Amino acid sequence: MGIMNVRETALELIDTVEKSGSYSNLMLNNAIEKNNMSGRDAALLTEILYGTIQRKLTLDFYLAPFLKKKPERWVNNLLRLSLYQMVYLDKVPERAIIHEAVNIAKKRGHKGIASMVNGVLRSIQREGVPDTKTIQDDTERISIETSHPLWLVKRWIVAYGAEKTEAMCQHNLTVPDQTVRVNEMKMTRHEAIEKLQEEGFDASPSDVSSHAIRIAKGNAAKSSLYTKGIISIQDESSMLVAPVLGASPGQHVLDMCAAPGGKTAHISELMNNKGHIDALDIHEHKLKLVKQNAERLSLSNIHVQKKDARQAGDIFEKETFDAILVDAPCSGLGVIRRKPDLKYAKTEKDLENLQTIQLNILAAAAPLVKENGVLVYSTCTVDKEENEGTVTTFLATHPEFQPEPLEHISIQPKSTMLQVFPDDFGGDGFFISKFRKKAKHI
Repeated sequence: MGIMNVRETALELIDTVEKSGSYSNLMLNNAIEKNNMSGRDAALLTEILYGTIQRKLTLDFYLAPFLKKKPERWVNNLLRLSLYQMVYLDKVPERAIIHEAVNIAKKRGHKGIASMVNGVLRSIQREGVPDTKTIQDDTERISIETSHPLWLVKRWIVAYGAEKTEAMCQHNLTVPDQTVRVNEMKMTRHEAIEKLQEEGFDASPSDVSSHAIRIAKGNAAKSSLYTKGIISIQDESSMLVAPVLGASPGQHVLDMCAAPGGKTAHISELMNNKGHIDALDIHEHKLKLVKQNAERLSLSNIHVQKKDARQAGDIFEKETFDAILVDAPCSGLGVIRRKPDLKYAKTEKDLENLQTIQLNILAAAAPLVKENGVLVYSTCTVDKEENEGTVTTFLATHPEFQPEPLEHISIQPKSTMLQVFPDDFGGDGFFISKFRKKAKHI
């Protein structure tokens, strides 16, 4: 595939994401497979696609002085992705970027559009882009510089202050390292690192989780260890959840929102594949991923069922489970680095609706926990209301539960709530809270 075709594919994908709200990460994988792209082409497509979406608001700020009126969507996206390469990539000469943009404009549009694209990009080449430091309002500057919607920046500043918000937003523009979890039923972490290094991966132990390995170079999903079920791709923050649940061999555990099954499998591994795990999810196709994952890892104690977690009481008796995990549906604002389109898709109203769902799932979980049993609530968001707000409301309405200190983790182990930010150690933004059901006094 030629460089021109890589850019045409990038334009097609960016345009589809904007038009239909499709997820860029899923579309990217499909495009790479469908076009049978080489490693180099796939890397360039990934860079252009994610980079352009990631920095959309910044690119629009740069383009604004050079546009008399907003062009139609595909032309606007062509300008964005061309400008992204001119500003942020240094390996491709600007003249080549402009030449290809003009050719794509001719092919998809007409001479008039090609002439406009050429004029805008050459003007920017001559004059340079405007400086974001000229933006007087600090909140607006953070929004434009880091390409995060203004409402979101305002919300985070109220919750965490301007300095933390800016650090988090800047970090959301970086590429996350790949991390893997070792299935220690099959191999120790030390042995897994040695094997990965033998296969050419730049692998090192994580300081955050004793189950994690950081991969600085190479895609571990292509390793023999992945095929043999010795490792799973999982973020370090996400790996903190299963140990906090503290499930032990022989117990009966419920994972209420299990797909795609990373945490379910981790719980099973920590239980040494003994006991019984019920894994629910509302989507049938996602439950297939839970099953496939369990089979790859040789885990036989995971039993999947298609069920809305809010109706879990229809299929299970009260006080059935020693431990329940509610890894709740959330805004996903902790994984913006992996899903850059997500930050533009969400609204404040979405967050309110999600909290209602989160509280309903926790309310459905509460009666199913045994006396002295535990309930863990986790999300992959950094939103204070979805996290601390949901926990506070749940405890206020469920006096039979009390907050429980988080165990088996190195970060804030005495706390009953843990908020991980993307800029803390490079993992996803994540939240974990633990409750224990009080024993009834006779």
